[in-house]
Amino acid sequence: MNTKTNLEAVTENELPIQNNIKSLWEKLMKAKVGVLPLPLYIVLAAIILTASIYNTLPADMIGGFAVIMILGMLLGDLGQRIPILKEIGGPAILALLVPSILVFLNVINTSSMEAVTTLMKTSNFLYFYISCLVVGSILGMNRKVLIQGFTRMFVPLIVGTVLAVVAGMLVGLLFGYDLQHTFFYIVVPIIGGGIGEGILPLSIAYSSILGGSAESFVSQMIPAAVIGNIFAVVSAGLMMRLGEKKKHLSGNGKLVKSEDGNEVPEEKEKVIDFSLMGAGLLIACTFFIVGTLGQKFIGVPGPVIMILFATLIKCLKVMPHKMEDGAHNLYKFISTSLTWPLMVGLGMLYIPLEDVVKIVTPAYVIVCASVVFVMILSGYFVGKLMKMYPVDAAIVTGCHSGLGGTGDVAILSASKRMALMPFAQVATRIGGVSTVILASLLLKLLS
Repeated sequence: MNTKTNLEAVTENELPIQNNIKSLWEKLMKAKVGVLPLPLYIVLAAIILTASIYNTLPADMIGGFAVIMILGMLLGDLGQRIPILKEIGGPAILALLVPSILVFLNVINTSSMEAVTTLMKTSNFLYFYISCLVVGSILGMNRKVLIQGFTRMFVPLIVGTVLAVVAGMLVGLLFGYDLQHTFFYIVVPIIGGGIGEGILPLSIAYSSILGGSAESFVSQMIPAAVIGNIFAVVSAGLMMRLGEKKKHLSGNGKLVKSEDGNEVPEEKEKVIDFSLMGAGLLIACTFFIVGTLGQKFIGVPGPVIMILFATLIKCLKVMPHKMEDGAHNLYKFISTSLTWPLMVGLGMLYIPLEDVVKIVTPAYVIVCASVVFVMILSGYFVGKLMKMYPVDAAIVTGCHSGLGGTGDVAILSASKRMALMPFAQVATRIGGVSTVILASLLLKLLS
């Protein structure tokens, strides 16, 4: 008769427990937050949180990236999972609004805020991101599509802007707002090109014309810009869903169709050569410097000069193909890995909910919504008449009602169309500058 030793019996009893632990661990490792396995994400988040609590979080790019990436992965992932919200640009909405709410509630500590501020403002991460996207997408784009896109996009942009202004003023009048107040303090801030490029110059102009401090005008205009940006993000998400259901209306990041109305053939996907990405980074940074240099002598906004310069280089075919590939590969890496983290930083520093809460009423929100919706619908229908993909034309036109570069990132990420960044930047920059100039001149005439 065989008898088992006590050691053998214990070992057999332990096996089911070990198997259960192994199975649980495998399930945990399969669960992911963004691209990170859940256990690893928790460990990294705990380390970053502990460092921020004990004020040892580096107040530089390292600490800034750690904060925005750990939050960006979580919020972007949640936004893609939550029902209904995921259909209307959930990742972009959560990545923008949740950090803004946390700052409003004083949940984020000083150490984390300092690190993110250094990254976003001192290191100018937003413009670095935009430069990589603009230059990389232009140099990697089909040359014919690029030229057609830039020549056609101005028609829906102009028509959409005019109709949005008229709609906003009429809706404002319907709710008892004065026409002049509606135009200068609600409509213009929405289409002015963002806070830095639009509202701040406007506040200085309003102050010099009407008297009073520029800060008082900033607080009156920011709520409209923020609310308009939120509606633009949601609308972009809805447009994306429309394009998924009716594929013939969407170019999936392309603006124009071929002359016979059919889709422009897809270019072959280029093999990623990581050694060329460094060259792409240098090219993107240098093109941005060309813009800042040109702004000093010409007076045109630097990002616009950067876009025109990149387009000229592409059209003249003077950039070696391998260098174009390097810039395009960098664009794909940046847009894939850093979009949600960037939006966390934008939400923390550029979406001031405190100002919004002070002035918002249901009527005010409806006026803002009318401006954005008419802008996007105009872009849709005019784009269709212009033989553009109506969904993509609507999204680019809608960027004129966003928060400048911040809004472009949010709107395009919500619609999964980061390839439209060059067109969005033109709509935002040229549309914004034109709005600021015309509004300032008009206010001076009416005063």
